[in-house]
Amino acid sequence: MAQSCLKCLKYTMCLANFLCFMCGVAVLGLGVYMMVHISPLTPTLAKFKLAHLLLISGIVITCVSFLGFLGALKENRCLLLTFFLLLFLLMLVELTVACLLLMYESQIGDWVKKDLKKGLAEAKGNMGNTTNAMSEWDLLQTNLKCCGVNNVTDWGDNVPRSCCTDHCDIPKPPYWKIGCLDRLTTFFEENFLTTGISVIVLCIVEVLGMCFAMTLFCHISRSGLGYKL
Repeated sequence: MAQSCLKCLKYTMCLANFLCFMCGVAVLGLGVYMMVHISPLTPTLAKFKLAHLLLISGIVITCVSFLGFLGALKENRCLLLTFFLLLFLLMLVELTVACLLLMYESQIGDWVKKDLKKGLAEAKGNMGNTTNAMSEWDLLQTNLKCCGVNNVTDWGDNVPRSCCTDHCDIPKPPYWKIGCLDRLTTFFEENFLTTGISVIVLCIVEVLGMCFAMTLFCHISRSGLGYKL
């Protein structure tokens, strides 16, 4: 009975890590797509190179999940222990980032506002170039139904077509009255609970992964299988 449970645990861990591996590949692909097709909306995002961060995240996810998959499949104590330690470190990093975001929420809001204004200023200077940050502002304003950072006056005399609500062909069409900063703030406030639940679920999954890895590790150690290859 115990052997059957351990086999079930082993193959469950293999399946879970395979799914995580596929998610990592998807994140990696998204990072490549962003590097090729999407320009940063704000100057700080350009410095952070969000696409590169997604690439790194995708590589980390694929490597960790591959270690877990191979360690469980081959019953390799070294790989299982490495998988356990990496999951533990990732969980600590996630919890640290979450705590910092909660502690510095107001400062982050001010920083986002200043950075959006810088990004809008750059977009205004390149109104004729559709390959730069202007296209990202058009996408943001169209999807969120907003205009500028605070309101339409942020664009001055050169208001983009994406700010128009309807009848965009007339000389002075109606524009969205709400700024994109307010829309973004509302969006994050409405999804705050969902984000929190997602982080908690992610931590629970990581804890379960660590428990599975340590259970298999202890079983292999008691069985005297050593570092099975």
